Amino acid sequence: MSEEVRIERHDGWRKLVLNRPDKLNAANEAMLTGLLAALDEAEADRACRALLLTGEGRGFCAGQELGPAVMPGPSGAPDLGAVAALHHRFVHRLRSVPLPVVCAVNGVAAGAGASYALACDIVLAARSARFIQAFIKIGLVPDSGATFFLPRLIGEARARGLAMLGEAVEAERAEAWGLIWRAVDDAALLPEAEKLAAHLATQPTAALAAMKRLFAASATHTLATQLDLEQDLQAEAGRSADYAEGVRAFLEKRAPVFRGRERS
Repeated sequence: MSEEVRIERHDGWRKLVLNRPDKLNAANEAMLTGLLAALDEAEADRACRALLLTGEGRGFCAGQELGPAVMPGPSGAPDLGAVAALHHRFVHRLRSVPLPVVCAVNGVAAGAGASYALACDIVLAARSARFIQAFIKIGLVPDSGATFFLPRLIGEARARGLAMLGEAVEAERAEAWGLIWRAVDDAALLPEAEKLAAHLATQPTAALAAMKRLFAASATHTLATQLDLEQDLQAEAGRSADYAEGVRAFLEKRAPVFRGRERS
């Protein structure tokens, strides 16, 4: 596993830590490759039922590192499309991995780093955190899903303003706008996020994965098509052991014990 990504294994869940604190966890090929491998490993581990993504040090992620791979030089312009493609693979995997993904944003989340956070399922941010679409400052356009996530989360007017002006959004305003789930005190960020990941690891994992499919599909579906998908996935959920356990627990007036992805 890449040194740029640290994996912490807990009971039922894993923490993936962006581990380039001296670079504000700016992304490079090694980090992204390591993150993709970490998601593959987590999905393959039947005991893993939730993920937490965060950054080491004083920042979550400053976006793409401005290193040789992305700098104009004597040989001409870099292929930024190829660079973006790797970011896009990671964003797509965050959305499609059949596990709930919590994000704890500590400090700045800029450019692609902001998109990594927005691609997660539930986002907590320290009150000192900031979200920045900084592409305009170097003559680029938003990527890594920013132009998909922002209009859907906060509306087109705010999305255009953030992208075209490059202004930062502090955590409390991000919560008020609906960009994130919750802003919390800095000292409480990791304890809150870890508690949330541990809670999700005890929930019906297949149902959570189906919810991710439903929300993803709703972006392009008509109401009729979405209702059909809800019907299909609800029928599937109704055949699960976790549904049977949930009903039993309700009738017996006790807390359910969901098995999640464990093999029967």
